[in-house]
Amino acid sequence: MKAMVLKSYGETAKFEAENIDEPTVSKGHVLVRIEASSVNTVDTMIRQMGQENLPLSPDLPAVLGMDFAGTVEAVGEGASDFAVGDEVYGCAGGLIGLQGTLTELINADARLIAHKPKSISMREAAALPLVGITAFEGLSRAGAGKGQKLLVQGGSGGVGHVAVQLAKHLGAEVYATDSGDKRMEIIKGYGAMPIDFKTEAVTDYVAKYTGGAGFDVIFDSVGGANMTNSFEAAALNANIATTVALLELDLVPAHFKGLSIHVIFMLIPMLHDHKREKHGEILAKLAGIVDSGALTPLLDEEQFSLSDVNAAYDRLMSGQAAGKVVVSNTP
Repeated sequence: MKAMVLKSYGETAKFEAENIDEPTVSKGHVLVRIEASSVNTVDTMIRQMGQENLPLSPDLPAVLGMDFAGTVEAVGEGASDFAVGDEVYGCAGGLIGLQGTLTELINADARLIAHKPKSISMREAAALPLVGITAFEGLSRAGAGKGQKLLVQGGSGGVGHVAVQLAKHLGAEVYATDSGDKRMEIIKGYGAMPIDFKTEAVTDYVAKYTGGAGFDVIFDSVGGANMTNSFEAAALNANIATTVALLELDLVPAHFKGLSIHVIFMLIPMLHDHKREKHGEILAKLAGIVDSGALTPLLDEEQFSLSDVNAAYDRLMSGQAAGKVVVSNTP
């Protein structure tokens, strides 16, 4: 079967078309014909950094790609929740020991997938798993719900746009930072209040929208140095969920506010075979939320086929994409 394969890692590494052996279905797995996959930031990090700097990276030659949507072609022993012909979606490959999705077929652990939402396309479904699970887990661990003022940092991004919609679905009063007219309009379209971080200081928007008290919950999909802004924007005893905590940070401001910080690393079940069924359960819940009309994946306007995967990665890394970058297996 056709696959886009990496034979080296690094800044200049490129995917090459190659024929690889088709997988066979195994116990507890389903064989899925992939119709679409999406590119995540972690995928671009793996391509650039490789095993030496990012040990979760697959062995070379590597087939990357984590998210996918497709149709079940075979069902292994014990995967009784699925049948041949089912349309499914999930995040189940592209890490060490797990073949990725930039190919035609995947032998996916049935615990990591769910039936695809009925109301959206394969391309839209392929955009959702990693970011959807991340947003759902972060909001759940931070205790997001009704009556709260909730701030999403990076509200039009891959994870952020899902977090905004899920927070609205949970009944929170939602605000979101970003910049640029197009991204502000995306946030408004989800019924949230957009905040342009380039023109509004943290102290100003905290005063404007919370009377200086701060936000009850903050979902920080930007992370890194931006976490200091989240600390500043947080209310006393607030909860902060962050997806990027790879830095040394002074926790004194968090201490004096009594903040609870939740680090969200959704790859743990895949990497460590730890409670993988939780991902399938979350995906099933997300499918119901999508079909209720409360959540719609945002896709970038540029479209890519499997042969164009190098351009798809470049698109995400350019910072110009608005929404998820999706790769379709059909031209």
